[in-house]
Amino acid sequence: MAEKISRRKLLERSSQAIVAGGLGVYGLSGAPAEATASDHKAAARGVDYYEKLGVEAFINAAGTYTFLTASTMPPEVQAAVALAAKKPVNLMELHEATGKYLAEKLHCGGAMVTSGAAAALTLGTAACITLGDKEAMERIPTDMSGLKNEVIVQKMHRYEYDHAMRNCGVRVVEVETMEQYKSAFTDKTVMTNYFNAVEAPVGREDWIRVAHEHGVPCFNDAAADVPPISNLWNYSKMGFDLVAFSGGKGMRGPQCAGLLLGRKDLIDAARLNNSPNSNTVGRGLKVAKEEIVGMVAAVDWFLSQDDAAMEKEFRQRAQRIADQVAKIPTVKTQIFIPPIANHVPHLVINYDAARVRTSGREVMKKLREGKPRIELNPATGGGPASAGLPSSPDTIVVGVWMLQPGEDIVVGRRLREVLQGAVQS
Repeated sequence: MAEKISRRKLLERSSQAIVAGGLGVYGLSGAPAEATASDHKAAARGVDYYEKLGVEAFINAAGTYTFLTASTMPPEVQAAVALAAKKPVNLMELHEATGKYLAEKLHCGGAMVTSGAAAALTLGTAACITLGDKEAMERIPTDMSGLKNEVIVQKMHRYEYDHAMRNCGVRVVEVETMEQYKSAFTDKTVMTNYFNAVEAPVGREDWIRVAHEHGVPCFNDAAADVPPISNLWNYSKMGFDLVAFSGGKGMRGPQCAGLLLGRKDLIDAARLNNSPNSNTVGRGLKVAKEEIVGMVAAVDWFLSQDDAAMEKEFRQRAQRIADQVAKIPTVKTQIFIPPIANHVPHLVINYDAARVRTSGREVMKKLREGKPRIELNPATGGGPASAGLPSSPDTIVVGVWMLQPGEDIVVGRRLREVLQGAVQS
């Protein structure tokens, strides 16, 4: 007869299994606890569900792209997430405590963990519209009567994330010059949005100054703009009222996490528009306790890093790959650092297509279909490039910062094999 098991014991066994396989068992205080015989009996090896589901993992020589599941969390962050998963807390209390902790760490008035940078943009927009008014929170986005609902954006800063603002019921007003910007403000202007990764005619300081002359808050979308580490507070100190960062990119937190930083009154209003509050535009933007703790742990981990040391390590990885392909005819390599977003060393490989008879897209396809599977940066072969990355049919771009130890040698060897195989004598 099958053993009967209580719901309580089932939950206990499930929580114990979370930390099996190297993370250890922790007591309620967070300190390691002595494992008992029942602990060992309940502990189980984690199931590789990628393998079980038939989804093949790959070597990430691309970068922190959402469609490639962004970054991998460092062991410290993984451990914090596993421990948080074991114990329930009051979600509102966790949000409040997290906000105070992060605001102090990141030198801003207020902070909150969101379900990503796009969610931060939605919640920041909602905060500027509603300013804590419960009736307004319930009315947006369908009933905007009597509410400010225009967001000014430079034409060069229009992007596919506009929808994150438009979800709140706003209308985007485009400008191209300083004169247009100054004349675009009306009694309906609720916010301005600046996309930090793309240079535009109106610079940051002037953008902030003009908006503040009209009493309008400025949002800065800096989703992929760390490192450098100091960018976590540079834009707030510059005068932006709200700043969004992705958590699953350079900070290497959970993919479905992000940060909204800025003025405390606006952060407080953003929190009111967020889950778990019902009947709000952010109800579906839920961020779990594990993701909140993981994001805080990622911030702590990231602040303990050193910009120069990270760049040195990434350069060394890029150089090891470059050395592997250096003897292939006509191949030239350079280490390239984009100016703002994804501001880390990338390896750029170029060659004469008349001698090496292949395209960047073909190289990408062969590495993706090989063993082990390798994903190159999407800019390879003229694909859609992140801001600042070079891209052309005969260009191969290798993102090195998410490679695990030893994977740079594997990537270099496979690139050499594919390119050498395409050489025409």
